[in-house]
Amino acid sequence: MPAITLVAFAFLAHATFIKDLQHRAFLYFQERADPQTGLVLDRAKADGSPEPRRVASIAATGFGLTALCIGAEHGWIARPAAEARVLATLRFLSTRLPREHGWFYHFIDMQTGERQWKSELSSIDTALLLAGVLTTRAYFGEHSEIGRLAESIYEAVDFPWMLNGNPHLLSMGWKPESGFLSDRWDRYCELMILYLEAIGSPTHPIPADSWYAWRRPHVRYAGYDFISVAPLFTHQYSHAWVDFRGLAETRGEHTNWFQNSVTATKAHRDFCINLRSKFPDYGPDAWGITASDSAKGYLAWGGPPMDPAIDGTLVPCAPGGSLMFTPAIALAALEHMHTMLDGRVYQHYGFVDAFNPLTHWIDPDVIGIDQGITLLSAENMRTGNVWRWFMRDGHIREAIAKVGLRRVTAAAAPPR
Repeated sequence: MPAITLVAFAFLAHATFIKDLQHRAFLYFQERADPQTGLVLDRAKADGSPEPRRVASIAATGFGLTALCIGAEHGWIARPAAEARVLATLRFLSTRLPREHGWFYHFIDMQTGERQWKSELSSIDTALLLAGVLTTRAYFGEHSEIGRLAESIYEAVDFPWMLNGNPHLLSMGWKPESGFLSDRWDRYCELMILYLEAIGSPTHPIPADSWYAWRRPHVRYAGYDFISVAPLFTHQYSHAWVDFRGLAETRGEHTNWFQNSVTATKAHRDFCINLRSKFPDYGPDAWGITASDSAKGYLAWGGPPMDPAIDGTLVPCAPGGSLMFTPAIALAALEHMHTMLDGRVYQHYGFVDAFNPLTHWIDPDVIGIDQGITLLSAENMRTGNVWRWFMRDGHIREAIAKVGLRRVTAAAAPPR
């Protein structure tokens, strides 16, 4: 059965549920963003109760800008209201939010934009913010004020500065107290969108060879062979905006990154199924571990390989973020999770961030980026809208050409 038929079949079988899940996730970005600044809370109560916290995340704000486009498209928010919210956000980003060399601090006060927790200028979180910024330009018009502000925000980012002397590899960030962070984006993870934006920059590009400078570690598990690091979100974030379908590298292993994420999702599901002897609630329709809250705090867990912290917790955004890769198995998992623990894991904003069916622990919170990846992945599964909007950007298309991502024929492409 062709892939598009599989997607259509999976969606039709779960249409009411997935539309409700998307709408609830959208509400997070509508209700938990400051109406004046547009900055989106890093986390909030899953039941939608009043929230005293004011710490926003620039990555959540990038997801939120994209969410406004999705919401306008589906009538969850009037288009003029969405446009006004986007415009207010871009004006604040352009003129008031503190930045250095065009880069933004990871965590900020949602009302003032003031840096919080002595956080770093974050290269990856700025990249996720830019993804949302560029999506709004495509959706609301390149020649509108939104389009002009979006271009100016992108043009201001000094990508070579973040190299900090390295010819190819970007630093993970910078702090005014101590300078550049020692770690670099030097191995496969969610970094692909950052490197494409950097290579495609109209004002401050880095060399196209940077794409091939980061390492590609292989994981071999239960007959699967794929490039990976453990948390499943690393296979999802770049794909939420960049349409890698049918593209493969022309150098090295000629990797097809979309197929790599499909394989990683299937391997992760089998990994969870194989843990049933220890965690009996795991199974074919109950799987998913990625960076999330836990009863012991926030953990960047996943697998394969085995992470000793795994305790039976399920993280709904793990299958949620893979809806665009493996719709049938991801939808089945989400539908099953929806019924677990008497339905208490599904609240005002959709799923809680994580829960443990063995101990009956239920996270009281949702996290903005986890809501975001579920919303965008579901939209790409249903309509391909986010892919279509983001890929209109000429700078991104130029970066893809520069690094040598080329379309492969159906015969050459691995089956999904």
